[in-house]
Amino acid sequence: LYLTRNRWTYLIPLPGYVYDRLPSSFSNDIESGLSSSDFDLSANLAAGDSRQGLDQRAKREVQRIMRNSRVGFDEARRIYIEEGFARNNIGADGKPKDPKFVSFS
Repeated sequence: LYLTRNRWTYLIPLPGYVYDRLPSSFSNDIESGLSSSDFDLSANLAAGDSRQGLDQRAKREVQRIMRNSRVGFDEARRIYIEEGFARNNIGADGKPKDPKFVSFS
């Protein structure tokens, strides 16, 4: 397999990038553009929050949406949330699409 790799490696699809190092603190999240006036991380930074920053998987997905759709952080975050709603059978308004759902108000 190693000796014949020149014959078959071009058939393997590779992404446009191999590795993106994701930020691991709120200050790095802000520098990476993962903050806005509507989703302000500077308050966390000013309060000395010791957490590792935003969720790694969510950051990767939001950055992918920003890169592929060429949208800003707020729009990419909205798209990410709506895709999560769709995966869990929830409407864009936040109400479940389950026909057996009963709500008492």
